[in-house]
Amino acid sequence: MMKRTIPMLLAMAAGIVMILAYFFPLLAPLQDKTTVWFNILAAVAFILGGGNLLKVHLKKVSDRREGWAYSMITLAAFVSVLAIGLFKLGVNPLDEFPTQRMAGDFRAEGSGFWYVYEYVFAPLTATIFSMLAFYVASAAFRAFRAKNLEAILLLGTAFVILLGRTAAGVFLTDFLPEEGMLANFRLENLTVWIMNNPVTAGNRAIMIGIALGTASVSLKILLGVDRSYLGGGD
Repeated sequence: MMKRTIPMLLAMAAGIVMILAYFFPLLAPLQDKTTVWFNILAAVAFILGGGNLLKVHLKKVSDRREGWAYSMITLAAFVSVLAIGLFKLGVNPLDEFPTQRMAGDFRAEGSGFWYVYEYVFAPLTATIFSMLAFYVASAAFRAFRAKNLEAILLLGTAFVILLGRTAAGVFLTDFLPEEGMLANFRLENLTVWIMNNPVTAGNRAIMIGIALGTASVSLKILLGVDRSYLGGGD
């Protein structure tokens, strides 16, 4: 009971309070307290996550398993950034407390954490996403097979958008007038229409589906039907 029933009741109570507070302003203070407890639990979860990361990668390094060098890099990066953030290296003190360096914001411009984010993390993220573009293009080339009407529409739409975003597409339909009804068939204009109408409609349908799925999962948790967050495979 202590391990499963009480945590389930606490989760149900917190969820119900967060929902009712939007309809009954008198519950706003209780909502604020619930949010504070959520932040406390999130902080504990970060500590547990960091401990698990150290445990997994230290074990991999000690056993010299395949890829252990990457685990070394991960551990070095984790410890370095953690130290920079905890000890606020390079942080300037606030004007109100000029002698208290630790009172400064560790995310302020010029701090060590800011330099790591701007000149290490951000470039690495941009590099990963730029590499993903080639994998997406390769996967799309293999996946697009004109076997039926839906696949033909998908392939044709993708082809139009790809051409419309390049100078080649503008050149191919340059003979069409820039104004009037025929101007809508210029590839650059056709691309804009596809992005603003069919694509937007599809995105909205996907977002509605995600919202309905989130609501259904939330209700299952509030009603105690879904207990997967408690562990044990239920």
